[in-house]
Amino acid sequence: MHDIRAIRENPDAFDAALARRGLPPQSPALLALDEERRARIHAAETAQAEQNRASREAGAAKGRGDEAGFERLRALVAAKKAEIAALGEEADRLDRALREALLALPNLPYPDVPDGADESGNVEIRRWGEPRAFAFRPLEHHEIPAARAGLDFEAAARLSGSRFVVLHGALARLHRVLAQFMIDLHVEEHGLRETWTPVLVREGAMVGTGQLPKFGGDSFRTTDDFWLIPTAEVTLTNLAGGLILDESALPLRLVAHTQCFRSEAGSAGRDTAGMLRQHQFEKVEMVSITHPDASEAEHARMTRCAEAVLERLGLPYRTVVLCTGDMGAGARRTHDLEVWLPGQNRFREISSVSTCGDWQARRMDARFRPAGGGRPDFVHTLNGSGLAVGRTLIAVLENGQEEDGSVTLPEVLRPRLGGASRLTPAGDLA
Repeated sequence: MHDIRAIRENPDAFDAALARRGLPPQSPALLALDEERRARIHAAETAQAEQNRASREAGAAKGRGDEAGFERLRALVAAKKAEIAALGEEADRLDRALREALLALPNLPYPDVPDGADESGNVEIRRWGEPRAFAFRPLEHHEIPAARAGLDFEAAARLSGSRFVVLHGALARLHRVLAQFMIDLHVEEHGLRETWTPVLVREGAMVGTGQLPKFGGDSFRTTDDFWLIPTAEVTLTNLAGGLILDESALPLRLVAHTQCFRSEAGSAGRDTAGMLRQHQFEKVEMVSITHPDASEAEHARMTRCAEAVLERLGLPYRTVVLCTGDMGAGARRTHDLEVWLPGQNRFREISSVSTCGDWQARRMDARFRPAGGGRPDFVHTLNGSGLAVGRTLIAVLENGQEEDGSVTLPEVLRPRLGGASRLTPAGDLA
């Protein structure tokens, strides 16, 4: 959420930043609401002072036996009391309207974020690894014999419908091992604190990280008003919500492996084959809660944490900075990691690492107390996939596939798989 005081101080800069996201000027309407709200508050304060004065004068009139003056002043006190209540209700209504308007607006992109309308405006900043040269036509993950044995879309469709999958045998084990490898790497080498959180949250948690009110159609809601999290960013970031942390406690660096749920409402017809785009999937999510002065360095550090997972697995990737038109609403800057999928002959997103500034912190009232004293200030929040487990499984299968239908597995996973180095064409570990 945005700071109305900052908008008051520089409305042109605010509108110019939103224009980079393709939005028309917002400050005139926001400032009109703000001015009207403040006018009601000022009027209520004036009426309160008048009530207090009339109350004192009524007491004096009573003391000197002026019954007519006392009755007149008592009526004035009652009228002012009613006026104050009405002005307070109106100020509250305007305050809610202003908050709702601010909650609906996306974050302001940092100046170094490239301008662009869609993903064609994204800018590659580095690459790692060389895509493997295949002596045969590489298949997509769901076509590889070693994978087909463990991918059961028909059973999933009977249970739940489209965009779900059941994993069997060695493939289910490989999926689990990938998640455990990621968590262990982030905890043991990157210094993140492993966390386990619910996947059902109240509406306020979704508002806090920006999924609501504008993007409710992207998520699933239960009949008793819980929401299924689209990512553990929701729960991990909200752990700081409503708190005033000591500066010495920062940064908080958290990681969780959770189920995630997305309606994929805007993706009809996209990636319908295989398990690339699912309603239910698993992700290892990283979140950092930092001092404002440290968030830039933290964004670079978190990006490297995600990149390290791909490098340990030997998966070629590229890192891009998203343009203004492709960036999520809550981000000020986003780095996407795109892994090479030879079956599609293209790079596909496997992680987004975003820095949000104080946009989420204001929504959830997450602050810290400066070590040197002074008023509490808002923290900065960052989040990133480290990684999406299903998409990592896809990348391992496609990059490791062999002409006989088997899959050679990354060396770093083999100790976790009982020493197995491959999936046979029948889908067994060997």
